[in-house]
Amino acid sequence: MNFPRSIKFRNLEGFTLVELMVSMGIGMVILAAVTTTFMSQTRIYNAQEQINEMQQNARGVLDILSRELKMAGYKPNGGGFNGVTYSTTQLMVQADLNSDGAISTSSTANEQITYAFDSANQQITRAVGSGSAQVLAEHIAAFTFNYLDSAGAATTVSANIRQVSITITAKTAKPDPNYTSDDGYRTYTMSATITPGNLAL
Repeated sequence: MNFPRSIKFRNLEGFTLVELMVSMGIGMVILAAVTTTFMSQTRIYNAQEQINEMQQNARGVLDILSRELKMAGYKPNGGGFNGVTYSTTQLMVQADLNSDGAISTSSTANEQITYAFDSANQQITRAVGSGSAQVLAEHIAAFTFNYLDSAGAATTVSANIRQVSITITAKTAKPDPNYTSDDGYRTYTMSATITPGNLAL
């Protein structure tokens, strides 16, 4: 067996240690920039999602309240109720939906609906008749209502109520670390003055 007398090696060039360290350093800088951008975008997205949810929450509650309050005082066959009963702690709406001349307090009749603000749990509750109160909306910072007469002045007499002014302040479910006011919680306030047409009858 014959072996070649000389073996030629090609000159192979690689990275030096310095070049490798520089490349890794540049890569780490780029990776850090991409990560920072991603985290910033994620925070912005989460904050915007919280804001959208908060606004939808306030709008949804006000829509339900408005629709049910507009039926207050409905009594096609007469009846001895006012439609809206004055109270500083709850908003009670009554309507004779089955036209029998009386208000049913059954939990399935929807003829008497009571809204209240649970400040401890920051919720608006809704109770139908004598049924237990159910959570209508969460993350509510404030829920106020004022009763107005036909001239638009405040009244404390149930028979004189012609309008109800409602204000709802919703808040985000979680604090935003980049928002410094209110411990990081953003708020959104909606107001409406509702005129139930049946109260004037």
